[in-house]
Amino acid sequence: MDAVLHPRHESHLPERRQHPDADLLRARHRPQFLRLRSDDAEAEPHAVVRGSPPTRDHVLATRGGRSPPAPSAGERVPLHAHVPRRHCPAHPAARSRWTCRARALGAVCRRRSPSDLQRRAREWREPDSLDWHGTARVAHEESQPDSLMPAPDTRITRDRLEALLRKMATTKVVVVGDAMLDVYLVGEVDRVSPEAPVPVVTVHASRHGLGGAANVAANVAALGAECRLVAVVGQDARGTSVRDELDDLHLSTSYLVTDPGRPTTSKTRVVARGQQMLRIDEEIEDPISARVMEQLGAALERALRDADALLIEDYNKGTLVPQVIERSLTIAKKRSLPVVVDPKFKNFFAYRGATVFKPNRRELELAMGAALDLAHPDALPDALGKLAVDNLLLTLGGEGMMLVTKDHEITRIPTMAREVFDVSGAGDTVTAWVGTALAAGASVREAAHLANFAAGIEVGKAGVATVSGPEVLGVHEAYYDQLGKLRREGLL
Repeated sequence: MDAVLHPRHESHLPERRQHPDADLLRARHRPQFLRLRSDDAEAEPHAVVRGSPPTRDHVLATRGGRSPPAPSAGERVPLHAHVPRRHCPAHPAARSRWTCRARALGAVCRRRSPSDLQRRAREWREPDSLDWHGTARVAHEESQPDSLMPAPDTRITRDRLEALLRKMATTKVVVVGDAMLDVYLVGEVDRVSPEAPVPVVTVHASRHGLGGAANVAANVAALGAECRLVAVVGQDARGTSVRDELDDLHLSTSYLVTDPGRPTTSKTRVVARGQQMLRIDEEIEDPISARVMEQLGAALERALRDADALLIEDYNKGTLVPQVIERSLTIAKKRSLPVVVDPKFKNFFAYRGATVFKPNRRELELAMGAALDLAHPDALPDALGKLAVDNLLLTLGGEGMMLVTKDHEITRIPTMAREVFDVSGAGDTVTAWVGTALAAGASVREAAHLANFAAGIEVGKAGVATVSGPEVLGVHEAYYDQLGKLRREGLL
């Protein structure tokens, strides 16, 4: 059977004739056989039933007694369809090309087993995208939409990056939203509780950090900019910890509003052996009272008096009620300030007129009531219109970001993360970098690319962390300016 399905092509052996039923045998060993061409499907819609082998007459009639040619751009082919051997990397006509590549890479050329050849051929012919009914489309670079192709001007030069970082350090940025306290309890697990089937964590250390809107403020401060945090904290020990953390970062606490009847939102993470075992949230999500709302509005007016940008960080914890959102956007519009919004579900459509709207994929899909196809993101400009914002920056986790500008151009930004240790706080870092870059006069595309660099650094750190300008400059050198780095170090 192997001799029939996989005839060898060796020059020193006489040419072996193909078995008369070879096509039928191949078909019987492919239970997932689908129709090769869409025009065949129109001519005989019921000739082949998926999951059952076709007859010999049908196979020969469909193929004309020969193997089909290589698929062309845009043509639908089955996942396990027969690929002509002359187009396969294992064929002698193509073997020299693959051998040269292997030798160029310093690889050791060896005779591959039939299973290895089959695997290489399968990887070569399997397309990388499927349509809704499981049929594959052959992927060709020229068939991709022009809006998704890398733009030649998206790369930021070192001189431009340094100029932006210097300008960002002189800006005044206002952050309004839900401030939180992050608590980390670090210990070891050496036994299971006799009371319940849960691990017992012996805590050896604890530390506090800023979360939510306070973490955005910390990221802005890490760039050297002046940041004014407008938020609500409780009259409790956790509220005092938030103020202490802000003091340590030389951030003003004069724009904080204290609510005696409301606890400070906190998230306690229990960590053992480098893994997060448990998270405990202590919070109240009820809207703030009218009195606190008025105090918050007055603090916002003072903070925005000479600001360069407004960042809105919404975690649905009750601070950003519709009245506060409307007041924030109105003040920013009067002063022509760029507004960057990190939304959540409750107020998703309340940020009309924002400069950059930055949801993640799950939030956008839930709000729009439809799944997002990243291979065909043509519906994203429609979402831009429904949200009534200028630009949409969609964060995609490990897949990077996607920027939709007000002129409906779509730019895919791949992730720059080399390793992912902890994704906590990555969204806050993106918000801070986009807003501060816009305050410094960067374009939306430049701001998105800078934020992408910063997010790639942040996820490589443990816990919620900040990213500084020199760190981004170092990553930029590693990706785009390695020769320049060697010259500056005197190595070239």
